Amino acid sequence: MEILKIAIQKSGRLSEKSLELIKEAGISFNNGSRNLVSRASNFPVELLFLRDDDIPQYVTDNVADIGIVGENVVLEKTCKVKIVEKLGFAKCKMSLAIPKSIEFTGSEFFDGKKIATSYPKILSKYLKKNNIKAEIHEISGSVEIAPGIGLADGIFDIVSSGSTLISNRLKEVEVVLNSEAVMIANPQINEAKKQILDKLLFRINSVRTANKNKYILLNAPNKNLEAIINVIPGMKSPTIMPLAEEGWSSVHSVLSEKEFWEVIDQLKELGAQGILVIPIEKMIV
Repeated sequence: MEILKIAIQKSGRLSEKSLELIKEAGISFNNGSRNLVSRASNFPVELLFLRDDDIPQYVTDNVADIGIVGENVVLEKTCKVKIVEKLGFAKCKMSLAIPKSIEFTGSEFFDGKKIATSYPKILSKYLKKNNIKAEIHEISGSVEIAPGIGLADGIFDIVSSGSTLISNRLKEVEVVLNSEAVMIANPQINEAKKQILDKLLFRINSVRTANKNKYILLNAPNKNLEAIINVIPGMKSPTIMPLAEEGWSSVHSVLSEKEFWEVIDQLKELGAQGILVIPIEKMIV
């Protein structure tokens, strides 16, 4: 029986979110505190716990069939893999930053300057695209201290909250890339494993769709029922059931959380009462 091998980060926030997504997809496995490999008990997959920087190469070399890793890592490593799904978590920016005391005049500011980074390939591509001739200093770790010690005029690095920049008296001046967790696959994956991957993606997308939506229940006066239905049309159409109290009905529908907050005032104005918002565990559309 074929087993789909999935490489994920062995520790850190990306690892936690990857494991959470796989568990929510109904896949159970037992991972000891020191295990580097874990076989699922109810689905034909095996997890390999690796350094995130190594995942694209392991997928390229067929050690793993697929991997979950930051899009920025995929682009920097330039390995022969394909992105099969963007997963919507571990979002961050890759940005250029300079000391707060220096005035930024536009991307041409970096022409002739020194830029410190751990991502020279992504930076080089950006500079070439914008016809900027800058000197790239490749360093690993603590990129943000480079301007302060005179190593560089600016930096190119991952920006999440921006607190690291602030603590080093830097300011973000140019967003080069928006990154998030992606699922990558070896382009040569065989048909049997591709079928397992398709089933895995189906489960994952059901979970992700459910997380974006909420099940809405409310009591509605029959005189405003049509207007309320127009406000919350649902996936196909709402479920409507009469209440014991004459002139009232219970309306059940599914909405994205964003849509719900946009229409809540309209529902209240139309007389909706007892509004319940319930999480959805899985959603198949």
